Amino acid sequence: MGMLSARQRMGAAAIILAASTVLSRLMGLVRDKIISWQFGAGGEADMYFAAFVVPDIINYLLAGGFLSITMIPLLTRRFRENAHDAWRLFSCVFCWMALASALLTLAGMVGADHLARVVAPGFTPVQWKRLAFFMRIILPAQIFFLCGACITALLFMRRQFRVPALAPLIYNGTIILMGLGLPLLAQAETAQTLLPAALLARMDGMTGYCVGVTLGAALGTFLLPFSVAAKQELRLSMIWTHTLMGKFLLTALPLMLGQTVIMLDEQFLRIFGSLAGDGTVSLLNYARRITQVPIGLVGQAAAVASYPFLVELLARGEKERFNATLHSALVGSMGLIIPCALCMAATAWPILGIIFQGGRFGPAETLATLPLVRIMLAATPFWILYMVLVRAYYAHGDTLTPAITGTVMTLCCLPAYTWWAVPRGAWAIAALSGTSVACYVLWLTAIWLHRHGAQALAGLPQLTLRVTLAALPASVLAWFCTLQAMQNLILPPFFAACASLSIGGLVFVIVFVPLAYLWSREILQPILQRFGH
Repeated sequence: MGMLSARQRMGAAAIILAASTVLSRLMGLVRDKIISWQFGAGGEADMYFAAFVVPDIINYLLAGGFLSITMIPLLTRRFRENAHDAWRLFSCVFCWMALASALLTLAGMVGADHLARVVAPGFTPVQWKRLAFFMRIILPAQIFFLCGACITALLFMRRQFRVPALAPLIYNGTIILMGLGLPLLAQAETAQTLLPAALLARMDGMTGYCVGVTLGAALGTFLLPFSVAAKQELRLSMIWTHTLMGKFLLTALPLMLGQTVIMLDEQFLRIFGSLAGDGTVSLLNYARRITQVPIGLVGQAAAVASYPFLVELLARGEKERFNATLHSALVGSMGLIIPCALCMAATAWPILGIIFQGGRFGPAETLATLPLVRIMLAATPFWILYMVLVRAYYAHGDTLTPAITGTVMTLCCLPAYTWWAVPRGAWAIAALSGTSVACYVLWLTAIWLHRHGAQALAGLPQLTLRVTLAALPASVLAWFCTLQAMQNLILPPFFAACASLSIGGLVFVIVFVPLAYLWSREILQPILQRFGH
């Protein structure tokens, strides 16, 4: 009964986070659709995407994306032992995070002109100046992201997933609102009268989207969770020392110093893309946005929802249930991502046509992005395996192994990016990105098997093979039907893409479901149970 209860609670958390992820990814695609329509690939769009390199690295240096991982185990145990002291520990971490993020943000803003040349070495001097301007607007968002991550970790620890699930929706919504609204505001008569001409001149292009990033981070990532936590007896005080702070730093330090290929993947696409010609940064970014949708939908929900339960099971010494929970998350995630990735690869042309094509993003840009999407989709199962497995490492308190192996892989990839991928263009950069992620994840998997045995991964290779064999024929037929529809339907481009995607998706389902029922019925089990089979 306890195991069933834990699974039910984990399932409910996963549903909440999955729904949030779906809406967030959809809003993200709407945001990118608007950007691609207005700015296409190259120029202003390249500079906007490159402006995130330094802010993201600051986030990585302070382990912002991993604060839940480092804080939850410590706080969970401390709240059980001494609630008053647990609040002191939380306050200490929060104060140091606020100070460190503020200092790094200030340093980034002061040095933005020099940093622009480092993160986008292929840009022109004019582009560097514009890039530095964008960076100075976006950088303060990291203060809100990092301080908000502390509050979010507290909410996750208390199994409160609804409020953190709203944060990305508010964030993306604010970016869209400011991106569209700021240029209109600059054109208003009142603004023309009250604001100086120099400021009005800078409110054009993608400036509004940059403002939206910082404002969205302040509202969604920090103020919303903070206001909710404050109503639930949040005890935050100015504390700079705590006996467990050293243990927290020892856990977090590998995540701060270990710059893995997973963490730097998007930054590598931007940095090395800037060297591969105008528009390459944008094309790689648009392709990555598409491929990250299934990763976020399938992997992020399962990984984030399962982590607090994995920590709790290990804290109680229940290793068998830990392995069963991890196995369930891995099987469910891999069983979904493989057919999803193959179906998307087969129908990538109409997907791009629907999401991005239009305005300044024409058919030529769609066809240039198409192979990049398919190359990146090939690595999606490895992303999913990483997202779930790495949290099993962290639940054991092992942040060192993923950090060291990932950093070694990063150092090995840098020469390959510079001397092999860049001269060959965008497709080679995308291929090396996927290859490096796959090698890193396989290495981590081998280490896990050596240290912890195969119980949590039992049957996973066989399931992967059976699902792939069921999905491959479906994807080939779906690709053929999609290609014929895109080439022969006499309809406006958007409606032709919609019709082609519908045809390709339907063909995939018709072929895949019977084969999956024969060879890998367990991935259809939730649907079969609903219909009483």
